[in-house]
Amino acid sequence: MIKLGILLTRQYRLLSVAAILDVFESVNGFYRESGRPLPFSITMISPDADAQATTFSNYPVLSVPAAGRLDLIMIPAFSTENIRIAIQDNGALIPWLKEQFAGGTQIATFCTGAFLLGATGMLNGRRATTHIDACEAFSLNFPDVCLMRDKIVTGDHGLFTSGGATSSFHLLLHLIQGFCGKEIAVRTAKLFAVDMDRVNQSYFGTFVPAQNHNDEIVAMAQRKIEAAYQHGSTIEEMIKDVPASRRNIARRFKLVTGLTPIEYLQKTRIEAAKRLLEQTNQQMLEIMLSSGYNDPKAFRKIFRKTVGMTPTGYRAKFQAA
Repeated sequence: MIKLGILLTRQYRLLSVAAILDVFESVNGFYRESGRPLPFSITMISPDADAQATTFSNYPVLSVPAAGRLDLIMIPAFSTENIRIAIQDNGALIPWLKEQFAGGTQIATFCTGAFLLGATGMLNGRRATTHIDACEAFSLNFPDVCLMRDKIVTGDHGLFTSGGATSSFHLLLHLIQGFCGKEIAVRTAKLFAVDMDRVNQSYFGTFVPAQNHNDEIVAMAQRKIEAAYQHGSTIEEMIKDVPASRRNIARRFKLVTGLTPIEYLQKTRIEAAKRLLEQTNQQMLEIMLSSGYNDPKAFRKIFRKTVGMTPTGYRAKFQAA
Protein backbone atom coordinates (compact mmCIF):
# COMPACT_ATOMS: atom_id res chain seq x y z
CA MET A 1 0.00 0.00 0.00
CA ILE A 2 1.29 3.43 -0.96
CA LYS A 3 1.68 5.78 2.00
CA LEU A 4 0.29 9.10 0.81
CA GLY A 5 0.62 12.22 2.95
CA ILE A 6 -1.28 15.42 2.22
CA LEU A 7 0.62 18.32 3.75
CA LEU A 8 -1.72 20.80 5.43
CA THR A 9 0.52 23.80 5.19
CA ARG A 10 -0.35 27.00 6.97
CA GLN A 11 -2.61 28.99 4.59
CA TYR A 12 -3.41 25.96 2.43
CA ARG A 13 -6.29 26.21 -0.03
CA LEU A 14 -9.16 24.00 1.12
CA LEU A 15 -10.42 23.38 -2.44
CA SER A 16 -6.99 22.05 -3.43
CA VAL A 17 -6.98 19.58 -0.53
CA ALA A 18 -10.55 18.54 -1.27
CA ALA A 19 -9.70 17.75 -4.90
CA ILE A 20 -6.76 15.55 -3.87
CA LEU A 21 -8.87 13.68 -1.33
CA ASP A 22 -11.78 13.21 -3.72
CA VAL A 23 -9.62 11.78 -6.50
CA PHE A 24 -7.61 9.35 -4.36
CA GLU A 25 -10.66 8.22 -2.41
CA SER A 26 -12.38 7.52 -5.74
CA VAL A 27 -9.44 5.40 -6.87
CA ASN A 28 -9.54 3.47 -3.60
CA GLY A 29 -13.26 3.04 -4.25
CA PHE A 30 -12.59 1.41 -7.64
CA TYR A 31 -10.38 -1.15 -5.94
CA ARG A 32 -12.86 -1.66 -3.10
CA GLU A 33 -15.66 -2.41 -5.57
CA SER A 34 -13.62 -5.12 -7.24
CA GLY A 35 -12.48 -6.69 -3.96
CA ARG A 36 -8.84 -5.74 -4.43
CA PRO A 37 -6.54 -4.30 -1.73
CA LEU A 38 -6.69 -0.52 -1.60
CA PRO A 39 -3.67 1.11 -3.28
CA PHE A 40 -3.46 4.25 -1.11
CA SER A 41 -3.27 4.88 2.62
CA ILE A 42 -4.14 8.56 3.06
CA THR A 43 -2.83 10.61 5.98
CA MET A 44 -3.00 14.34 6.65
CA ILE A 45 0.26 15.87 7.83
CA SER A 46 0.20 19.18 9.65
CA PRO A 47 2.49 21.40 11.73
CA ASP A 48 -0.69 22.14 13.70
CA ALA A 49 -2.15 18.64 14.02
CA ASP A 50 -4.45 19.43 16.96
CA ALA A 51 -5.96 22.46 15.20
CA GLN A 52 -6.72 20.47 12.05
CA ALA A 53 -8.20 17.39 13.69
CA THR A 54 -11.82 18.54 13.50
CA THR A 55 -11.55 19.73 9.87
CA PHE A 56 -10.60 16.31 8.55
CA SER A 57 -12.29 14.01 11.04
CA ASN A 58 -12.38 11.09 8.58
CA TYR A 59 -8.61 10.99 8.19
CA PRO A 60 -5.74 10.65 10.63
CA VAL A 61 -4.03 14.01 11.13
CA LEU A 62 -0.44 13.58 12.25
CA SER A 63 2.19 16.06 13.27
CA VAL A 64 5.28 16.25 11.08
CA PRO A 65 7.51 14.32 13.54
CA ALA A 66 4.90 11.55 13.85
CA ALA A 67 4.39 11.10 10.10
CA GLY A 68 7.25 8.67 9.54
CA ARG A 69 8.51 7.78 6.09
CA LEU A 70 6.02 8.40 3.27
CA ASP A 71 5.95 7.25 -0.34
CA LEU A 72 4.30 10.37 -1.73
CA ILE A 73 3.79 13.85 -0.25
CA MET A 74 1.22 16.21 -1.76
CA ILE A 75 1.59 19.97 -1.24
CA PRO A 76 -1.68 21.84 -2.01
CA ALA A 77 -2.03 25.38 -3.30
CA PHE A 78 -1.81 28.35 -0.95
CA SER A 79 -4.90 30.45 -0.27
CA THR A 80 -2.99 33.75 0.02
CA GLU A 81 -1.68 36.11 -2.65
CA ASN A 82 1.31 36.94 -0.45
CA ILE A 83 3.37 33.87 -1.26
CA ARG A 84 6.48 35.16 0.49
CA ILE A 85 4.63 35.36 3.80
CA ALA A 86 3.19 31.88 3.20
CA ILE A 87 6.69 30.47 2.64
CA GLN A 88 7.95 32.15 5.81
CA ASP A 89 5.03 30.72 7.78
CA ASN A 90 5.90 27.23 6.51
CA GLY A 91 9.68 27.50 6.65
CA ALA A 92 9.93 24.87 9.39
CA LEU A 93 8.65 22.26 6.92
CA ILE A 94 11.58 22.69 4.52
CA PRO A 95 14.13 20.48 6.38
CA TRP A 96 11.49 17.75 6.74
CA LEU A 97 10.67 17.84 3.01
CA LYS A 98 14.36 17.59 2.13
CA GLU A 99 14.82 14.68 4.53
CA GLN A 100 11.81 12.84 3.10
CA PHE A 101 12.98 13.34 -0.49
CA ALA A 102 16.51 12.19 0.36
CA GLY A 103 14.95 8.98 1.71
CA GLY A 104 13.17 8.24 -1.57
CA THR A 105 9.82 10.00 -1.06
CA GLN A 106 8.24 11.54 -4.13
CA ILE A 107 6.79 15.04 -3.76
CA ALA A 108 3.97 16.57 -5.81
CA THR A 109 2.86 20.21 -5.63
CA PHE A 110 -0.32 21.80 -6.90
CA CYS A 111 -0.59 25.31 -8.29
CA THR A 112 1.22 27.78 -5.96
CA GLY A 113 2.31 24.92 -3.70
CA ALA A 114 5.35 24.84 -5.99
CA PHE A 115 6.69 27.89 -4.15
CA LEU A 116 7.29 25.85 -1.00
CA LEU A 117 9.11 23.17 -2.97
CA GLY A 118 11.10 25.89 -4.73
CA ALA A 119 12.16 27.26 -1.34
CA THR A 120 13.77 23.92 -0.48
CA GLY A 121 16.27 24.34 -3.33
CA MET A 122 15.48 20.83 -4.58
CA LEU A 123 14.00 22.19 -7.81
CA ASN A 124 17.17 24.05 -8.78
CA GLY A 125 18.24 22.88 -12.22
CA ARG A 126 15.01 20.90 -12.60
CA ARG A 127 11.80 21.46 -14.53
CA ALA A 128 8.74 22.89 -12.78
CA THR A 129 5.52 24.77 -13.40
CA THR A 130 2.95 26.66 -11.35
CA HIS A 131 -0.17 28.76 -11.87
CA ILE A 132 0.29 30.70 -15.11
CA ASP A 133 -0.35 34.02 -13.35
CA ALA A 134 2.26 33.22 -10.67
CA CYS A 135 5.08 32.45 -13.11
CA GLU A 136 6.71 35.88 -12.98
CA ALA A 137 6.85 35.80 -9.19
CA PHE A 138 8.19 32.25 -9.24
CA SER A 139 10.97 33.18 -11.68
CA LEU A 140 11.96 36.17 -9.58
CA ASN A 141 12.15 34.08 -6.41
CA PHE A 142 13.69 30.93 -7.89
CA PRO A 143 15.79 31.88 -10.94
CA ASP A 144 17.71 28.58 -10.87
CA VAL A 145 14.57 26.51 -11.55
CA CYS A 146 13.80 25.63 -15.17
CA LEU A 147 10.27 27.03 -15.20
CA MET A 148 8.04 25.59 -17.93
CA ARG A 149 5.40 28.32 -17.99
CA ASP A 150 3.12 26.73 -20.56
CA LYS A 151 3.11 23.22 -19.09
CA ILE A 152 0.27 21.97 -16.94
CA VAL A 153 2.34 19.12 -15.43
CA THR A 154 6.05 18.49 -14.94
CA GLY A 155 7.92 15.59 -13.43
CA ASP A 156 11.65 15.55 -12.78
CA HIS A 157 13.34 12.81 -10.75
CA GLY A 158 10.51 12.33 -8.27
CA LEU A 159 9.47 15.98 -7.99
CA PHE A 160 6.15 16.84 -9.64
CA THR A 161 4.41 20.18 -10.15
CA SER A 162 1.18 21.33 -11.78
CA GLY A 163 -0.33 24.52 -13.14
CA GLY A 164 -3.29 26.26 -11.60
CA ALA A 165 -6.80 25.16 -10.68
CA THR A 166 -8.01 22.28 -12.89
CA SER A 167 -4.44 21.50 -13.93
CA SER A 168 -4.22 19.80 -10.54
CA PHE A 169 -6.43 17.03 -11.90
CA HIS A 170 -3.96 16.38 -14.69
CA LEU A 171 -1.15 15.89 -12.19
CA LEU A 172 -3.37 13.61 -10.11
CA LEU A 173 -4.12 11.53 -13.21
CA HIS A 174 -0.41 11.42 -14.06
CA LEU A 175 0.42 10.10 -10.60
CA ILE A 176 -2.44 7.60 -10.63
CA GLN A 177 -1.31 6.25 -13.99
CA GLY A 178 2.19 5.80 -12.57
CA PHE A 179 0.98 3.94 -9.47
CA CYS A 180 -2.13 2.16 -10.77
CA GLY A 181 -1.86 1.98 -14.55
CA LYS A 182 -3.57 3.66 -17.48
CA GLU A 183 -6.90 1.87 -17.14
CA ILE A 184 -7.51 3.33 -13.68
CA ALA A 185 -6.28 6.75 -14.81
CA VAL A 186 -8.73 6.78 -17.72
CA ARG A 187 -11.58 5.65 -15.48
CA THR A 188 -10.75 8.45 -13.06
CA ALA A 189 -10.59 11.01 -15.88
CA LYS A 190 -14.05 9.98 -17.02
CA LEU A 191 -15.45 10.18 -13.49
CA PHE A 192 -14.18 13.75 -13.04
CA ALA A 193 -14.82 14.81 -16.68
CA VAL A 194 -11.17 15.68 -17.32
CA ASP A 195 -9.84 15.93 -20.89
CA MET A 196 -6.56 14.04 -20.75
CA ASP A 197 -5.14 15.63 -23.91
CA ARG A 198 -4.64 19.14 -22.51
CA VAL A 199 -0.93 19.96 -22.24
CA ASN A 200 -0.84 23.77 -22.37
CA GLN A 201 -1.98 26.38 -19.83
CA SER A 202 -0.73 29.56 -21.51
CA TYR A 203 -4.15 30.63 -22.79
CA PHE A 204 -5.54 30.69 -19.23
CA GLY A 205 -3.15 33.42 -18.15
CA THR A 206 -4.02 37.04 -17.41
CA PHE A 207 -1.29 39.65 -17.50
CA VAL A 208 -1.49 41.61 -14.25
CA PRO A 209 1.47 44.02 -14.12
CA ALA A 210 3.47 44.19 -10.91
CA GLN A 211 2.56 47.46 -9.16
CA ASN A 212 3.53 46.74 -5.54
CA HIS A 213 7.03 48.16 -5.75
CA ASN A 214 8.66 51.44 -4.79
CA ASP A 215 10.73 52.12 -7.91
CA GLU A 216 9.33 55.38 -9.32
CA ILE A 217 11.45 55.15 -12.49
CA VAL A 218 9.94 51.76 -13.30
CA ALA A 219 6.45 52.94 -12.34
CA MET A 220 6.81 55.92 -14.69
CA ALA A 221 7.90 53.63 -17.54
CA GLN A 222 4.96 51.34 -16.84
CA ARG A 223 2.50 54.22 -16.97
CA LYS A 224 3.90 55.47 -20.26
CA ILE A 225 3.72 52.00 -21.84
CA GLU A 226 0.16 51.46 -20.63
CA ALA A 227 -0.90 54.88 -21.95
CA ALA A 228 0.69 54.54 -25.39
CA TYR A 229 0.59 50.82 -26.30
CA GLN A 230 -2.29 51.34 -28.78
CA HIS A 231 -0.45 53.83 -30.97
CA GLY A 232 2.08 51.47 -32.52
CA SER A 233 5.01 53.43 -31.09
CA THR A 234 8.35 51.79 -30.34
CA ILE A 235 9.45 51.23 -26.76
CA GLU A 236 12.12 53.90 -27.23
CA GLU A 237 9.47 56.48 -28.13
CA MET A 238 7.27 55.53 -25.20
CA ILE A 239 9.90 55.87 -22.49
CA LYS A 240 12.03 58.67 -23.98
CA ASP A 241 10.93 61.13 -21.27
CA VAL A 242 11.74 58.83 -18.34
CA PRO A 243 14.71 60.48 -16.54
CA ALA A 244 17.16 57.58 -16.77
CA SER A 245 19.28 55.88 -19.39
CA ARG A 246 17.73 53.12 -21.49
CA ARG A 247 20.18 50.64 -19.99
CA ASN A 248 19.36 51.66 -16.42
CA ILE A 249 15.62 51.50 -17.10
CA ALA A 250 15.94 48.03 -18.63
CA ARG A 251 17.98 46.76 -15.67
CA ARG A 252 15.63 48.14 -13.04
CA PHE A 253 12.52 47.13 -15.00
CA LYS A 254 13.66 43.50 -15.24
CA LEU A 255 14.60 43.43 -11.56
CA VAL A 256 11.21 44.75 -10.41
CA THR A 257 8.76 43.15 -12.86
CA GLY A 258 10.67 40.10 -14.13
CA LEU A 259 10.24 41.41 -17.69
CA THR A 260 12.16 43.66 -20.05
CA PRO A 261 10.32 46.82 -21.18
CA ILE A 262 9.79 45.27 -24.63
CA GLU A 263 8.32 42.09 -23.11
CA TYR A 264 6.09 44.25 -20.91
CA LEU A 265 4.85 46.15 -23.94
CA GLN A 266 4.09 42.95 -25.87
CA LYS A 267 2.20 41.43 -22.94
CA THR A 268 0.21 44.65 -22.48
CA ARG A 269 -0.76 44.64 -26.15
CA ILE A 270 -1.64 40.95 -26.23
CA GLU A 271 -3.74 41.28 -23.07
CA ALA A 272 -5.66 44.13 -24.73
CA ALA A 273 -6.23 41.96 -27.81
CA LYS A 274 -7.48 39.11 -25.63
CA ARG A 275 -10.05 41.36 -23.96
CA LEU A 276 -11.35 42.52 -27.33
CA LEU A 277 -11.55 38.94 -28.58
CA GLU A 278 -13.49 37.93 -25.47
CA GLN A 279 -15.85 40.88 -25.22
CA THR A 280 -16.49 42.26 -28.72
CA ASN A 281 -17.40 41.21 -32.24
CA GLN A 282 -14.79 43.45 -33.84
CA GLN A 283 -13.06 42.23 -36.97
CA MET A 284 -9.55 40.84 -36.49
CA LEU A 285 -8.03 43.83 -38.32
CA GLU A 286 -9.73 46.25 -35.90
CA ILE A 287 -8.50 44.27 -32.91
CA MET A 288 -4.96 44.17 -34.27
CA LEU A 289 -4.86 47.94 -34.81
CA SER A 290 -6.51 48.70 -31.45
CA SER A 291 -3.85 46.61 -29.73
CA GLY A 292 -0.96 48.54 -31.25
CA TYR A 293 -0.01 46.23 -34.13
CA ASN A 294 -0.02 47.04 -37.83
CA ASP A 295 1.35 43.82 -39.31
CA PRO A 296 -1.15 40.90 -39.36
CA LYS A 297 1.59 38.27 -39.68
CA ALA A 298 3.57 39.68 -36.76
CA PHE A 299 0.39 40.00 -34.67
CA ARG A 300 -0.59 36.37 -35.21
CA LYS A 301 2.96 35.18 -34.52
CA ILE A 302 3.34 37.12 -31.26
CA PHE A 303 -0.18 36.23 -30.11
CA ARG A 304 0.38 32.52 -30.70
CA LYS A 305 3.79 32.58 -29.00
CA THR A 306 2.39 34.40 -25.95
CA VAL A 307 -1.02 32.73 -25.61
CA GLY A 308 -0.40 29.28 -27.06
CA MET A 309 -3.08 29.49 -29.77
CA THR A 310 -4.16 31.73 -32.64
CA PRO A 311 -6.37 34.79 -32.11
CA THR A 312 -9.20 32.99 -33.92
CA GLY A 313 -8.81 29.92 -31.71
CA TYR A 314 -8.76 32.08 -28.59
CA ARG A 315 -11.98 33.84 -29.60
CA ALA A 316 -13.70 30.52 -30.27
CA LYS A 317 -12.74 29.27 -26.80
CA PHE A 318 -13.38 32.34 -24.66
CA GLN A 319 -15.76 34.78 -26.34
CA ALA A 320 -18.68 35.50 -24.05
CA ALA A 321 -22.03 34.35 -25.41
